[in-house]
Amino acid sequence: MSIFHGRGYVYSLQYHLVWCVKYRRKVLVNEVEKSLKEIIIELCKDHEIVIEEMETDKDHIHMLISLKPQHFIPSVVKTLKGQSARRLFKLHPEIKKILWGGHLWNPSYFIATISEKTEVQVRRYIQNQKQK
Repeated sequence: MSIFHGRGYVYSLQYHLVWCVKYRRKVLVNEVEKSLKEIIIELCKDHEIVIEEMETDKDHIHMLISLKPQHFIPSVVKTLKGQSARRLFKLHPEIKKILWGGHLWNPSYFIATISEKTEVQVRRYIQNQKQK
């Protein structure tokens, strides 16, 4: 588990974050998947979010992320989903034909805190998403 230092505090805040494509459409394949991962990496870098693990499986994305204590989880999720959708639609307009209404992501998401005891298990689960 990673330990980070801020000004006057030490922290380790890891979360397992999952969200799905609207209507569970299987659009996260080939170039779309590659673009999504690049976009997410860039967004996380810009917002000082550390990606510990990330994998997709056609209709959803799993991430293990580390956040600063100042991050507000709903804002982080809104930023990642909103910005990634806008950028993906711009790069791959063909996916709009599969997703009517102009929405890429389902509005809900799953998030869980990770402890030292569950980190290895969650990492393995994320890494094996395509193995199902």
